[in-house]
Amino acid sequence: MSAAAWFVTGTDTEVGKTFTTCALLHAARRAGLRALGMKPVAAGAELVDRRLANEDALHLRAAGSFDPGLELLNPYCLASPVAPHLAAREEGVCIDPALIAARLAQLRALADCVFVEGAGGFRVPLADDYDMAMLARDLGLPVILVVGMRLGCINHALLTAEAVAARGLPLAGWIANRIDPRMLRFEDNLEALRERLDAPLLGVLPHRADGDAAAAGAGLALPQP
Repeated sequence: MSAAAWFVTGTDTEVGKTFTTCALLHAARRAGLRALGMKPVAAGAELVDRRLANEDALHLRAAGSFDPGLELLNPYCLASPVAPHLAAREEGVCIDPALIAARLAQLRALADCVFVEGAGGFRVPLADDYDMAMLARDLGLPVILVVGMRLGCINHALLTAEAVAARGLPLAGWIANRIDPRMLRFEDNLEALRERLDAPLLGVLPHRADGDAAAAGAGLALPQP
């Protein structure tokens, strides 16, 4: 039987998708599940052991139950820290959704659950005529939305939820990540999101300067398969 899998997207770039995905991995492992994270496309890498490696992918590998290899976890590792479609164009890389789907199938055969982390926001381009939302649609995965809690997050969250629904994908849940510890009216904003997002709140991640995703995700609920 194929493992459960979800697509993790965010309200923007730099809202803590990798941190949140790692927290979900730790939550799944605490529940006794073999959990893996996948970063299909990453832009921004440096040489590690004589091969290009992306920091987000390395974090996901470390948070998973075991290491299946970066070639499965991160099929497309682009060197330039720019939008993926620009990095791919510069490097002569054509991102093939079929390859990503095949690598995901391999991961699902190895684990009990897989969290597939997107790059940037939901509509980030991967090519001239293909974007991250299309990839999520083609993979057919329910979506987990990471809401970076800062001024403007309500609008970004609702627009992203609409984009997810427009592609026929279920919103399996959302997670509030306190990226701005000084955010005014945090509880009011959280309640506004609760009232407007038609999906369960899986948890609120505290701001952690130490980056400890395992500790931050101790109270996370896992989405329903």
